[in-house]
Amino acid sequence: MIDSLREIALFANLDSYQLQNIADKCTLRTYKAGTILFRENEPGTVFYLVVSGTVKIFTSNSRGEDKIMTILSTGDSFGELSLLDGRPRSATAQAIEETTVISLAAKSFQVLLKTHFDLNLSILKQLSIRLRETNQQVHDLTYMDARQRVVKNLIKLANDHGTRGGTMVKFQINLNYDELSQLAGVAKPLVFQVLAELQNKRILTVSGNTYLLDLRQL
Repeated sequence: MIDSLREIALFANLDSYQLQNIADKCTLRTYKAGTILFRENEPGTVFYLVVSGTVKIFTSNSRGEDKIMTILSTGDSFGELSLLDGRPRSATAQAIEETTVISLAAKSFQVLLKTHFDLNLSILKQLSIRLRETNQQVHDLTYMDARQRVVKNLIKLANDHGTRGGTMVKFQINLNYDELSQLAGVAKPLVFQVLAELQNKRILTVSGNTYLLDLRQL
């Protein structure tokens, strides 16, 4: 458990004794692909840290349409907002693939924040980053056309989850076309069209869930 906690950026400045104290209060669990960890509007009772795998955070409207807000992977944390303000979950969290997470109950999470000031700063920084990302999504939906949003989200996935070699970025992500369209906020047929155009121009190579993006061609 301690080795897993060390991989979480939130706990980077803690020593072994502090990590052991946290580990004693945590639970390690693996979820199958498709498992819902929590749903939008449910009470928030648990804080999560991703050890392996990927989790999508999304909201739904009254027509059952989903909008993916972000994709989280190893080292990321989520679920803190409800534990801080006491309000229901603002989004749904679902495992995209088999995913292992560390969970911490609300009471233990709050005690942790009271005893480790650095963690408060890390949480504030994380929330600030997410607020900026939300502001950017609003900007993109307002000022960018659908094709531009698809390309921008591919680049973001490459930056967040890829490995770079020269001008080439390789990344693996288990998102289907429905989820790619939800991430970019566009219709699924347009995702097909844009991906086909990028592959025809040899900007993008797709093999299963592996993507190879040539930044030089963009």
